[in-house]
Amino acid sequence: MITRRQFVTTNSAALALGALGSFGAFEAFNGAGGRAEAQTFSVLELEAKGGLDDIPMGSPTAPVTIIEYASMTCPHCAAFEVQVFPKLKEKYIDTGKVRFIMRLYPTQPAQLSVAAYMLARCGGPDKFYPLIETLFQQQEKWVVREPVQPLLTIAKQAGFTQQSFEACLKDDALAKKVQEVAQRASTVFKVDSTPTFYINGEKHPGALPIEELDKIIAPLIKS
Repeated sequence: MITRRQFVTTNSAALALGALGSFGAFEAFNGAGGRAEAQTFSVLELEAKGGLDDIPMGSPTAPVTIIEYASMTCPHCAAFEVQVFPKLKEKYIDTGKVRFIMRLYPTQPAQLSVAAYMLARCGGPDKFYPLIETLFQQQEKWVVREPVQPLLTIAKQAGFTQQSFEACLKDDALAKKVQEVAQRASTVFKVDSTPTFYINGEKHPGALPIEELDKIIAPLIKS
């Protein structure tokens, strides 16, 4: 898991042509690694409207809700997306048993994590998860010293123009909402590492394998 945190502020959320712009100062959050003792939070509180509307995947009447806090620059999050999420989707989301929500909790380089997530949000609800998937699959291509061109290439494949790409990453209002979600995750829900999952309110830090997810989800479906 990634445990050292830096959250983006909103003084500047610009992406200048050819180089990432500054996202302003950062507030650092530190968290202990390893498996934390189980904590449970109110599902209603977890799903309450925050700074940014969620984009759920799956049936609204599913008996199980999984909320993942992930960072676009977190390699463990990318590994989960590539290796585990397809199985979770096929077995539980597509069958109406799980409703899934992904939220951002940026890790270093935090401004780059926020930039990638903002692009996924700017693509609209229908393109959000496909863009998240592509960004995680190609993480090694854009988490680099000069990330603009590879990010632009991915964005253009999703229908962005260079103008809409730049406009998205200069959207200070969106950047502020992203920060609000991350701040609430830290202060209210005690997120201190990525990925962190809340399964019907119970906190599960770490990139869970499908076998562990099976054990957690099965009794919730039966009940």
